Amino acid sequence: MKNSEIKSLSESEITERIVAEQESLTKLNFAHAISPIENPNKIRETKKLIARLKTSLRAKQLAK
Repeated sequence: MKNSEIKSLSESEITERIVAEQESLTKLNFAHAISPIENPNKIRETKKLIARLKTSLRAKQLAK
């Protein structure tokens, strides 16, 4: 997800997306702990996406 796509989302959509991505990250971590996943960089990408979403959410909250 690109930053331009994130900026076009509303606060509630960003919050929903954060929850979904955190669940995805949890599943990836469990899968990686059991047996190494095919692309471990997916974990890093998911963490960075969550950080970008949280940053965008905070910026929108401060803009109010």
